[in-house]
This record gives sequence, structure tokens and C-alpha cells, in this order.
Amino acid sequence: MEEHIISKAIIETYIKELISHLDVDVAIAGAGPSGLTCAYYLASAGKKVAIFERHLKIGGGMPAGGMMFNRIVVQEEAKDIMKEFGIRIKKYTGNLYTADAIETISAFTLKTIKAGAKIFNLISVEDVIIREKKIAGVVINWSAVDIAHLHVDPLGVKAKVVVDATGHDSEICRIVEKKSGDNFKVTGERSMWAEKGERALLENTKEVYPGLFVCGMAANAVAGSHRMGAIFGGMILSGKEASSLILEKL
Repeated sequence: MEEHIISKAIIETYIKELISHLDVDVAIAGAGPSGLTCAYYLASAGKKVAIFERHLKIGGGMPAGGMMFNRIVVQEEAKDIMKEFGIRIKKYTGNLYTADAIETISAFTLKTIKAGAKIFNLISVEDVIIREKKIAGVVINWSAVDIAHLHVDPLGVKAKVVVDATGHDSEICRIVEKKSGDNFKVTGERSMWAEKGERALLENTKEVYPGLFVCGMAANAVAGSHRMGAIFGGMILSGKEASSLILEKL
């Protein structure tokens, strides 16, 4: 077995996948729990979905649980989705359940890929494509390019819909705020208040600019609502809600 054949297999099959996903129904920035949930339901409905994750790992903050105790809490409302993904949950008190953070994000990742969504890790969304006051795609580059502060031109991906699932920083919405030329503003998230943050999350999950949807913590950051901490039911429900709204639009 020659090393150059191994190298060719990696490069050839990766490039084939990347070319295939330069024109998609939905481009999602961020492979955290809300982005993965959104992608899963969209792909299960037959939509072509690409997720671009800037980090090496998948899952956003979920694998770390709360302060690196890799357990998470979800509410009763998210229990059915957790069961759909085959995740073991245990009732803690009232309407709260606990789950293993690593098991949860692993299950979400695998089920999302099996549903047909493609995840490209180590790729950052550094800009958006705007045509006639509508988001028409994303601009991508290797994350290492940004980290090393190299001057390397990016590539473009055409998408009917773009989803900002980048979490607290709402990175895609920040780009649109800066570059759209419209009166679009990102308020920024407020201090931690789990109950209020969770209640606001589904209401904030919506199309915030033509062709641009938000889910997960990005939704609360754009709207100026509270952060929630290591409770993830709202994040998961937000991803599913975003998929439903996008399917209606498409």
C-alpha cells in the first residue's frame, strides 16, 4: 500500500464532497446542538444541507456540559427529541432531565450525517453573499487562515437559506449588521437567566433578514434576550423550530 494512494483517496473524495455542496438548499454556520438539530430535520425532509463548523470538534459548548462537568440538563418539552435521537435521559426533578453530554452530541452528530446533511469542520463562514437585499449564500475559508492572519481569498457557496447557529457571538448576523447597509441590528445577549432565556428562545427563532434564520443562542443574542447556561432543551427545540420555518419558506 503506497502512501500517495492514501493521500489521493483523501483529497479526491473530500474535493468531490466540497464541490457537491457549493450549491445547497441550506447552509448552516455552526455545528452545535441547535445547528445539528436544524440540519437533521431539514435533511430528513430531503433538503440539501451543508454545515460549516470553524472548530476541529463538533458540538459547540455541549461536550463540556456545565463548567467541564460533561452532563447536561434538558426539559420535559425536549424529551421526545432526545428519545428520537436514541439518547438516554434520566429524570432529575420536576420537569428536568439529565443526560451525558458526550453521548448526546455524538448521537446528534451521527443521526444528522446519516440523515444526509454534510458537515465540513475547520471551515469558517467569514462573510455572506447578499443579492438585492437577500442573503444568497456564504463565503467560506479555512479556519487556519483566520487563525494565522493570512491573506487568502475565500470561496463562495450558493444557498437558498442561511442559518446562523454560531452561538453567543451570532457571527453571521454581525456580518449582516455591518455589511447589509440596512437598519439591521444585533442587540447582544443579556446576563444569565435560564428560565427567561429558555422561554424567549423559540420566539426569537425566526427569519431575521431575508434568507437568514437564527437558532440557538444566536437567536437570543440577536434579540437581546438572556443566556441560559448548561440547559439545552431550548437549544434543541430552537433547531427544530428553525427547520420547520425554513421548510415552510422553501
